[in-house]
Amino acid sequence: MTHLAIRHRLLLATALTITALASPVVAQESSEDDNRIIVTAQRANQSGVEQEGSAGVLGDKPAEDVPFSLRSYNSALILNQQPQTLGQVLENDPTIRTTTGFGIAGELFVIRGFALASDDIGYDGLYGIMPRQLVAPELYNSVQVLNGSTAFLNGAAPGGTGIGGSVNLIPKRATGGDITRATAGLTAPEHVGGSFDIGRRFGANGEWGVRLNGAARRGDVSVDDEFRSSYVLGAAFDYDSGPLRLSLDLAYQRVKVSHFRPKLRINSLAIPEVPDADTNFGQPWQYTTLRDIFGQARAEYDLADNVLVYAAFGARDGSEEGIYSTPTLTDAVTGDISVSSSFIPRTDNNEAAIAGLRARFETGGISHEMNLGGSVNWLTSRNAFEFYAASANLNNLYDPIEVAQSSTITFAAGDLNDPNTASKSRLSSLFLSDTIGVWDDRILLTAGVRLQEIKTSSFNVTSGAQTGGYQEKAWTPVLGLVVKPVQGLSLYANRIEGLVQGSEAPLSGTDANGNTLPVSNAGELLPPFVSEQYEVGGKLSLGQMDFSLALFQVDRETSILRSDPNDAGSLEFGPFGIQRNRGIEFTVAGELTDGLRLIAGGSVIDAKLRNTQNGVNEGNQAVGVPEYLLNANLEWDVPFMPALTMTGRVVHTGEQAANIGNTLFLDYWTRFDIGLRYVAVLANQPLTFRVNLDNVGGAAYWASAFDSFRPDLQLGSPRTFKASVTYDF
Repeated sequence: MTHLAIRHRLLLATALTITALASPVVAQESSEDDNRIIVTAQRANQSGVEQEGSAGVLGDKPAEDVPFSLRSYNSALILNQQPQTLGQVLENDPTIRTTTGFGIAGELFVIRGFALASDDIGYDGLYGIMPRQLVAPELYNSVQVLNGSTAFLNGAAPGGTGIGGSVNLIPKRATGGDITRATAGLTAPEHVGGSFDIGRRFGANGEWGVRLNGAARRGDVSVDDEFRSSYVLGAAFDYDSGPLRLSLDLAYQRVKVSHFRPKLRINSLAIPEVPDADTNFGQPWQYTTLRDIFGQARAEYDLADNVLVYAAFGARDGSEEGIYSTPTLTDAVTGDISVSSSFIPRTDNNEAAIAGLRARFETGGISHEMNLGGSVNWLTSRNAFEFYAASANLNNLYDPIEVAQSSTITFAAGDLNDPNTASKSRLSSLFLSDTIGVWDDRILLTAGVRLQEIKTSSFNVTSGAQTGGYQEKAWTPVLGLVVKPVQGLSLYANRIEGLVQGSEAPLSGTDANGNTLPVSNAGELLPPFVSEQYEVGGKLSLGQMDFSLALFQVDRETSILRSDPNDAGSLEFGPFGIQRNRGIEFTVAGELTDGLRLIAGGSVIDAKLRNTQNGVNEGNQAVGVPEYLLNANLEWDVPFMPALTMTGRVVHTGEQAANIGNTLFLDYWTRFDIGLRYVAVLANQPLTFRVNLDNVGGAAYWASAFDSFRPDLQLGSPRTFKASVTYDF
């Protein structure tokens, strides 16, 4: 009997056992106690978006009180949709699209047309300590999204992304009630797993809290022969009594992806016909293994009723290695693709710290909320590389075959068994702001500034010699205005800057003719990039519905590859131009009527290249930025069957440029998802069944052309069946 058959039989037996146990109880749904349990569970299971979250150094705020677009996706949504990655959670946001980057399996997020890497995601307000590449979502209570530049709010993003917005993850911590939860799940064809979640409060007044949760998943997913495994464990401890609050969050994550489907490099040749959605044109010998240990300690103390001091420290120890391959299209008609490969081990050691004071007071009937403090990030990465020539045989996009990995080394650097230091960075800053309130705080004016210093060094990974670096300072101000003319309406405007470390020049790239050429300044760290954002918008609460509208413009320097004017056989990497993104965003979330909930919205982005070198590509669309995005997510509690909830989601993405010359474009695409959720009662506790089918029609489409150094095509996810059962003890 095959492993697949065994797993399927075990799952069937488990389902039958649960059904048998639950059936006698389900038959008693008319009882008052059972109805109460079902109603309570259904309310707890409601997917939602909360109009609040962290505004960086300004603290946790309701969205109506800050001059920014801010929202939080709750833990019920994460549980209901059964995501395997953070990107699958962010698919619900109409301003974000997820792709992969750097030729590997790691996720890259596109917000307002700019990249956000996983290692620039916040961990309860600390940045630079989250895992690189992939983030498993099971450890987090909410996913917070703040659109726009955040250099003042969060400091410069340590990984060099985040111009278009930030994402902040809040770890699970003990709540007011006990939590004891177990979940088992299946993602077809044979990806199985389970999770647990335990939370308790102790002490005379519940001042001590403990939350333990973890998950384990492994098996093939819906992409042909793609294997994924994920193991995560989190522990949170907190103390809350009187003026003192303490917390300690610890986490472990290990993820492996084998025979993953890579992106397709087209070198501006042509857009090939889309293969079947589940086609895997990767190779069995491709893999990536990621291991991270990370955490933070946080303290808050109320010096007075309106004066708070706080400090936090976090760290991450990460390691990754893999054999990667980005196939290159050689014939757009036949679908022939060449296969090259590389082996790249890497380790990271990062620390982050922040401390500050927040005080609220009044002078002459005018309120003030002062924030002052400082932050620092220390980052050390170690790398080694081994690149191989293209394999002797071609693969095919439409009829993939296994192709032997080439053993011919074209480039090697560093110690593959013990990588040497590749780069060191220190990002330190001091910040000060004042939010002035008048008219009973119906008018709020925020003014602030952050002095940021970025010190970075790059090293030859073979010799250890320093090859470059810089130490530069920059002021990043913020000015924001909120006006609340009537109850439930908040109008706002802001001018804020973004600041990121300069990108590192790649080892090689492709020219306009599709030729692979070395980069003359490979490994060079570019100076910091500064961006400017202007935004106006409004937020409206009507009953149980929340609406938001934003108009924005973001200008940032952009780094691209061009022909080296001093070396005809090489490319040069540098800040050769400006990318200007203008757009409109609209979101809506809440309960339309009793039992019918909506999460929806859309955005339109005009992303253009400006001030390009010698006017080349002037006014062209930025690569991989869709012209518009539309999302809608509905949940309906069926009135004639109170235990049943039906769900549906549509994700629509507009046309996007696939090369910098704008001769190639990806078509718009649409995906439909459906699901069911049913609550039964077992031993006086809720038992929740969830079934989801993503990409119902099995639509095949090129989802994205966005990447960090060149346009590569990402194939959309295939039809995917998910099922889970959760028992709350």
